[in-house]
Amino acid sequence: MNYNQNKNIAQITSQTLIIGVDIAKFKHVARAQDFRGMEFGSPCYFENSKRGVRSFS
Repeated sequence: MNYNQNKNIAQITSQTLIIGVDIAKFKHVARAQDFRGMEFGSPCYFENSKRGVRSFS
């Protein structure tokens, strides 16, 4: 790991909420997790379009 990567990892605390988005050709998937990787709720699926992205936000 380089210095910047370590610096970014060090910023993650017990108060951090991580939102991950897996982008795909037709449907994207987003999910939330805490600093330990424990998932909150169920994944959110949305279409690869302006309307789909707006429905996610």
